[in-house]
Amino acid sequence: MVESSKQMEVHLDRQGRLVIPAALRRLLGFEEGDVLVARAEAGRLILEKQETIKRRLKARFSQLPPGSSLAAELLAERREEAKREVGE
Repeated sequence: MVESSKQMEVHLDRQGRLVIPAALRRLLGFEEGDVLVARAEAGRLILEKQETIKRRLKARFSQLPPGSSLAAELLAERREEAKREVGE
């Protein structure tokens, strides 16, 4: 298996396509047909499987108490801000 710190060159063609080397695909667990989400972060291209993102988000919000709603809390905060702005 390839070390996680190993660097590999990836070439971009005229159409903007790139090929992820097989060794890197194996290291990352990328397989044919996987859907990857691409984002730019601090000048870097980040590619992640959708499943990886879902797992990370579930772990992040797993500590919320049952029955709580972040959407409801956000709406309540926005309504309070709107009331304050109107009252100014």
